[in-house]
Amino acid sequence: MKFRRCLLVLFLSLLLLPSIVPAAQAQSQDISIFLDGQRLNSDTSPYILPRANVTMVPTRIISEGLGASVDWNQSAKTVNVKLNGNEMSLTSGKSTALVNGLPVPLDASVQIKIGRVMVPLRFISENLGLNVKWSQASKEIFLTSEGVVQPQPQPQPQPPTKPDIPVDIPAPVGNEVRGAWISTVFNLDWPTSKNHIEKQKAEFVSLLDTLQAAGMNTVYVQLRPAGDALYPSALVPWSKVLTGTQGKDPGYDPVAFMVDETHRRGMEFHAWFNPFRANTELSTTSLSPMHVAVSHPDWILKVNQQLMINPGIPEARQHIIDTIMEVVNRYDVDGIHLDDYFYPSNTTINDGDAFNRYNNGNFSNIGDWRRDNINAFVRSLGESINRAKPSVEYGISPFGVWRNKSSDKTGSDTQAGVTAYDSMYADVRTWIKNGWIDYIAPQIYWSMNFTAADYDKLTDWWVQEVKGTGVNLLIGHAAYKVGDLTQEKSWHTATEIINQLQYNKQYSEIGGSIFFRAKNLISNPMGLLDQLKLFYQS
Repeated sequence: MKFRRCLLVLFLSLLLLPSIVPAAQAQSQDISIFLDGQRLNSDTSPYILPRANVTMVPTRIISEGLGASVDWNQSAKTVNVKLNGNEMSLTSGKSTALVNGLPVPLDASVQIKIGRVMVPLRFISENLGLNVKWSQASKEIFLTSEGVVQPQPQPQPQPPTKPDIPVDIPAPVGNEVRGAWISTVFNLDWPTSKNHIEKQKAEFVSLLDTLQAAGMNTVYVQLRPAGDALYPSALVPWSKVLTGTQGKDPGYDPVAFMVDETHRRGMEFHAWFNPFRANTELSTTSLSPMHVAVSHPDWILKVNQQLMINPGIPEARQHIIDTIMEVVNRYDVDGIHLDDYFYPSNTTINDGDAFNRYNNGNFSNIGDWRRDNINAFVRSLGESINRAKPSVEYGISPFGVWRNKSSDKTGSDTQAGVTAYDSMYADVRTWIKNGWIDYIAPQIYWSMNFTAADYDKLTDWWVQEVKGTGVNLLIGHAAYKVGDLTQEKSWHTATEIINQLQYNKQYSEIGGSIFFRAKNLISNPMGLLDQLKLFYQS
């Protein structure tokens, strides 16, 4: 009986133990957990949840490692656990767990990570009597049941232990994402100087300092603007935005520098990729011999006076995944981010040959086939990231309207001329429901008074879409429209963005905001940067 009580307390501790591993230091190596000297194995590694700094473990560790009965209710998004007459329930999106009917606060909710249900660790050993030892060198947690005592009927949560963070890296500002997209295509945000290492570095440092002073804590930096790379790659050429010539070595590793500078400020660095855009023009004369449009012209489609990689070719999709995984494996990035460049909208796509070759009779409609191609890419990339570094967040920023209600009764009350599902073949709902991504960041680039696509109506719709799924929701805001007198009147002042942020506060499902784009913040149109600083300080 004493041994069973020990197992129960040990199990409770695994679910509720706070992270004892510094998040900034746990990105590069998997975390191992040992119980009384025996390793608890799983096909999904434990990982540190960014910003919340909480260790997450798969339920398989609970069921196989501890012998507990674990049941996942898909419709309710709830994990029910039973052990020796005791029961615990944890529901995705809720900040409390039920232990024998009593609520216990959680530092992080249940997550669905590439088809695996992940539960948080909380409560240190002193609270429940479990002996815990952390090895920084080997990234291992050692749990021993010796000396475990029966918990009180109504356990009181203790404040989580603050992780040891290097002195030059301040703690992140809460859990709210306050991000900015940094565009490199056409040298829009960075770098403005070419062939000058020190100027490029100084520009990025100044950019970070200005953004952080305004309250930003996350940057999404475009590392693959057009089938190329801002990092040394064995698969694709150096981007021309660094030197003016594609394939030319800039003389340093920009990504290594940017990640270090971002983390030095306690900010997060997310690597942003345009997955399928190959070139911003039709001509290939200025492209490097290792560029995909030169080495694999059979993979290329010509659309809208640009070149794109055909999503319908499996080898082409894998090529893109391989280039992204170079970044995941090489750098200490906090996340991988994709924008809305999937299939192009409102244009002719000459992919009939690929449809005939790769469809295998599965789809009679080419639109459904295209959506399946994107689904396969999204899922496969997520699985690759999770296998390599499960702590790395994976998210996508789709067009802000999934479908209009006129096309689908479950769609939003909008009249958009373009939709993610019908025009770009992005089946976002499937990504969310299956937990293939960690967060979704729709680009809701309209005002609260725009009849065809009201900001507030769309925000309400996206909140309902992610509710109870474990997928986090961020909102993409159109900072580039502020002060543009060609836009509707709402954008003639910075108040529109502030009103949107204020509107978001009513929803716990919204984990933060991302602003497009950095230069449109830095230029402080209509005092936007000043107002953001005041808003985030309030």
